Amino acid sequence: MLTRAPAEPTIREFEAEVTGVDGREVTLDRTYFYAESGGQPADKGTLGDVPVEDVQTDAETESVVHTLESEPDLSEGDRVTGVVDDEFRTYCMRAHTASHVLYGAGREVLSDLGYGGFDISPEKVRVDFATSTDIDDETLVELERLVNRTVWDSRGVSWEEVPTEEALDRAEVAFNTKTEEGVMDDADTVRLVTVDGWDVAACGGTHVSNTAEIGPVTVLGRSNPGEGLTRVEFAVGEAGVDRRATVHRAALDAARELETGVENVGEAAASLRGDNERLEGKVRELESELLGNRIAGFETVTKEEATWRVGVLDGFDANRAGEAAKSAAGEADGADVVAVVGAGESPYVVVAADGDSGVHAGDVVESVTDEFGGGGGGGPPFAQGGGLDADPVDVTAFLRAV
Repeated sequence: MLTRAPAEPTIREFEAEVTGVDGREVTLDRTYFYAESGGQPADKGTLGDVPVEDVQTDAETESVVHTLESEPDLSEGDRVTGVVDDEFRTYCMRAHTASHVLYGAGREVLSDLGYGGFDISPEKVRVDFATSTDIDDETLVELERLVNRTVWDSRGVSWEEVPTEEALDRAEVAFNTKTEEGVMDDADTVRLVTVDGWDVAACGGTHVSNTAEIGPVTVLGRSNPGEGLTRVEFAVGEAGVDRRATVHRAALDAARELETGVENVGEAAASLRGDNERLEGKVRELESELLGNRIAGFETVTKEEATWRVGVLDGFDANRAGEAAKSAAGEADGADVVAVVGAGESPYVVVAADGDSGVHAGDVVESVTDEFGGGGGGGPPFAQGGGLDADPVDVTAFLRAV
């Protein structure tokens, strides 16, 4: 005997006869506890006032096994009262039905749609879509809108057993034999759950009788779980309400800071980002000009017919200094070789050499790191090293003399 929960999901208390006791495991002649399957977790509650820890189906005996938190004072043949946790069951009914509504929304906006998985957790629910459509932010918003519109429309939800061949012949029926355990299972009939005018799917879970009972649904985001699937996560109940309030508060905060209305936050943010990018570009130009001027002010020294500019630079990292050194090396009014030593707790050195200078920048950096520690490397036109254990002034003196 399997659970009656899917067929009669509103029953929360029942009496049954104990058909077996094995330690903490109890079987009954009938049960309204939902056994974990198809992505829906097992019901919570009590059996004879003992908390139920887990509920599973034993396929070999075709029975439902209730695992209790402690060994019960029960024997075969006893009558016992089972109480299903109302809050958790109601949540699962709403969440499971919401997943059907979401799939129905997917039928409206996603191409080449397939069902790849489903799962309920206390904080969120997820549905895995197999689709060729890129589920971007706009698509997520539209999915959420369609789901909540369907909730508002108060569509009826019903379930029935139909012959398996008939169900398989109906193109509109969504099947997922991987996660909907027991739905097919070589049975003569298949249980179909129908959201009136919206969705029909083979499913063995518990559901509400009207979409209005689901309440608000909040889409949380999407991810890629692999296998060509896109995972959409959403929240119902308290988690959904709290998330929506958080997002609304953030939108109001952003609108206030941007001095615009909530409906214009995206446009204002895009405009601000454009302004920032232009300012960042201008700052980079000014920094490059400043770096060039500083390098131009470095002391020059001539070694083996090559003119070097060597000096200490403060306030810029090795990458920026390196780019500036490359630009300065070989300029008509500049030097053949530019060597920059960065000031700070851990000095760096960058060397850029013009191709006609006869100087190998990598060899210069290697001589510096041999002398002052650290590490680095590079080729003839450019090299850099870091972690020098020396005063930058001593490094520049070495470079002028080497």
